[in-house]
Amino acid sequence: MSEAELSASDVYMSPSVTFESPKRYLIRAESGHGKSSLLNFIFGSNPSFVGDINPKPNSSEEWRKSMLSYVFQDLKLFPELSVWDNLQLKNRLTQHKTDDEIKVYLNELGIDSKANEKVEKLSLGQRQRVAVIRALCQPFHMLLLDEPFSHLDDSNRAKIAALIERELDSRNAGLLVTSLGPDDTFNYDIEYRL
Repeated sequence: MSEAELSASDVYMSPSVTFESPKRYLIRAESGHGKSSLLNFIFGSNPSFVGDINPKPNSSEEWRKSMLSYVFQDLKLFPELSVWDNLQLKNRLTQHKTDDEIKVYLNELGIDSKANEKVEKLSLGQRQRVAVIRALCQPFHMLLLDEPFSHLDDSNRAKIAALIERELDSRNAGLLVTSLGPDDTFNYDIEYRL
């Protein structure tokens, strides 16, 4: 990014930015302006930044396992495994949801009939729904969503938003969403430009 682009950012040149639960945040920027990088810095999957993140994402694996959940833009699903196996991989690690709860999510998002299909056979929109369910199989105080609705129609976007809102409310958790443009999926408390 150019110096002019950095100086226009509400985040990158700011001396301090705070993301608190249970607030909802929208991070808007054009492609290539650092939305995914920002979430990766917060999550601790990319340590290549200047500045401080508190608490430090790499200082405690347990902190990341219990405080954050992340729907990556590239989803990071295992394509050769079934939908169910992808969800169970996460849930066996966290023991956060019952099988019945996961089945309710699959049904609610209209992909219960795909549970035994390999992820590689799903559409991108179906994969996004699987990735959201997987993220909900983890305890968190802040949910990170990196352009989560790019392959979804309005109906499926609304179903996912309703499920996420319910989970956020029940956990008293916050939300950080990145978007290329305006987004009215959630009632955001604060919007930042990158």
